[in-house]
Amino acid sequence: MDQTVNSQLSKRLNKQLNLNNIPLSVRQHALSFVPKILKPSLRFVPFFAQKSLLIAALHSVFKEAIDDGDFEFLTDKWLKISITDIDLHWWLSFQNNNLVMAAPSQAIQEDVSFKAAGDDLLLIAGRKQDPDTLFFQRRLQIEGDTELGLEVKNLIDAIDLDQLPSSVHKIINMLAELVQQTQYEMKHAQQ
Repeated sequence: MDQTVNSQLSKRLNKQLNLNNIPLSVRQHALSFVPKILKPSLRFVPFFAQKSLLIAALHSVFKEAIDDGDFEFLTDKWLKISITDIDLHWWLSFQNNNLVMAAPSQAIQEDVSFKAAGDDLLLIAGRKQDPDTLFFQRRLQIEGDTELGLEVKNLIDAIDLDQLPSSVHKIINMLAELVQQTQYEMKHAQQ
């Protein structure tokens, strides 16, 4: 991005989030502190609760894609999603026209895996960062069946965020903008 676009982006984000009132050091500390709180806390969230929440959310977000049969490529295949900074892993597949999730105790061998830090996954979810860019920056790792990984990535790219409930959409957008702006300022503070 050129200087003008970055400047406009920075002004827009500051106005929307009122980032000028939150010092960079506070935002930077918060972004590094949140995973430290979540990682041990998530150990106490039972698998059935994670599964109930995640599967319900995925079915809500991907309802149209599921109805259209866009997930059939994942039938009898397993996708592992890992949020590396909080050591959280989910195994997903598609069976009987539904997304399903395997418990870690099942020791499923995934066909493809996606690994990234929570901040980077939030940037992808909020459409602030392209998965391809993060992949080439080695911040998103895709391992295993390349063709399957590409199909998953294309499906993620096709998500219409407007399908999310407006409150969820706003929260994801706000948090992604906060992460994006903080990373931008941190990068430029180092130069």
